[in-house]
Amino acid sequence: MLIIDSKDCENIDKALKKYKKKYEKSRTLNQLRSRQAFTKPSVKRRTEVLKAIYRQQLMTGQLD
Repeated sequence: MLIIDSKDCENIDKALKKYKKKYEKSRTLNQLRSRQAFTKPSVKRRTEVLKAIYRQQLMTGQLD
């Protein structure tokens, strides 16, 4: 449950902006998507390794 502290004189747009930022930081949507379908631990690990390899190639400049 997300709680937003807003003042009485605060604009509703600012409060919505705060809510959206807090919602993104909580990663609620990512959790919902990951729980929709079961992924095997071996598949999770494989994707993590592939992402790490990709990041490493970006950092070293091998990937253009």
